[in-house]
Parts: sequence; structure tokens; C-alpha cells
Amino acid sequence: MHISEGILSGGVLLAGWAGTSAGVAVGLKHTDSAKIVRTALISSAFFLASLVNIRIGPSSTHLTLLAPMGLILGWGVFPAVLVALTLQAVLFHFGGLVVLGVNTFIMGFSALSVYLVFGRAVRESKRGAVLSFLAGSLAVILAAGLAGVSLAMTDPNFLNAAKVLIIAHIPLAIIEGAVTVFMVSWLKRSAPEFLS
Repeated sequence: MHISEGILSGGVLLAGWAGTSAGVAVGLKHTDSAKIVRTALISSAFFLASLVNIRIGPSSTHLTLLAPMGLILGWGVFPAVLVALTLQAVLFHFGGLVVLGVNTFIMGFSALSVYLVFGRAVRESKRGAVLSFLAGSLAVILAAGLAGVSLAMTDPNFLNAAKVLIIAHIPLAIIEGAVTVFMVSWLKRSAPEFLS
């Protein structure tokens, strides 16, 4: 859900860059050399998954893999998202460089929230499938909500667009929940260290 250039106010753009800068700084501190390859792999998966865009007003919807990214990378999700969104902005003009801070914060904060709320429970609980579905679904709804808040803070006239944005992402949230269940169950069987 890339917010396009030329829509957000200067204050919202600055707040997005501040949040992204803090997230990237902490993320880089938590990403040691052993996690670089994992971070690059997840960043490229996010990049590829979000290439298929469906326009919705001033934004777009696409597969995000936010919950799997958060569960695998933790704080390292911020640098991973920043790299992927920068490449998309430069190569395909998705979003843009000025709005990159806001778009990165929306995605990074949503993925990190999943990690903080669901991370341990998804790894250890016998109800891992239910929790994985909730994590995948809520990550998308949170990201759409943050995008909506960014629009509404820019101009109250965007409030209806923000509501449409959130409602349009409900089907994607269900799909993301199912994808997260599949990915987490596969990782638990094949590479449980990715979720550690």
C-alpha cells in the first residue's frame, strides 16, 4: 500500500522519516553479520510479493508478507523494508523517494508489531496456526490503518479515502493470514531457526 508522492503534508512526511530513521537505526543494531543473508532474502521476498499492485485511490494494495517478515526479522524488518521500497521507488516509481519514510514506517511498524505481540506465542503455542492467521491479518489492517491516519492527518477531506483504504484491505488481510499460516507452519518444520 504505497502512498503516492504529492499527497501527504510536510509534517506527516517528517514524522514518517523520523520514525523510519529510528527504526532503521535500532534494526541495524539488532542485525549482526549472521542475519544479513536472512534479511536480504526476506527483503527480496517482500520486494517481489509487492510488485503486483492494485490501485485504490491515492494508494494501492498488494501482497505484503508483513507478518512473516516481522516474525523472522524482528527489529531487522525496518532496514529490509527500506531497501525494498527504495528499489521499488527508483525502479518502478511505486510510492516515491519523498514519501519513502512514511511508507517504510507504515510497513516496518506493522511488521514489528506482529513480532512484538505474536512472536513468542507463534513459536511456542500449540495454537500456532490460529495465531499466525491473526498475525497476518492484523498486520495488514494495521498498515492500512496507519496509511489512513497519514492521509487523514494531512487533510480531513481524506478521511473518506482512508476509510475506503481500510475496507479495501480486508480481503487482503484474510489472504495474508492464510499465507502467514502456510509460511510459519513450513518454517517450523523445515527451518525453525528462522523463527527463533
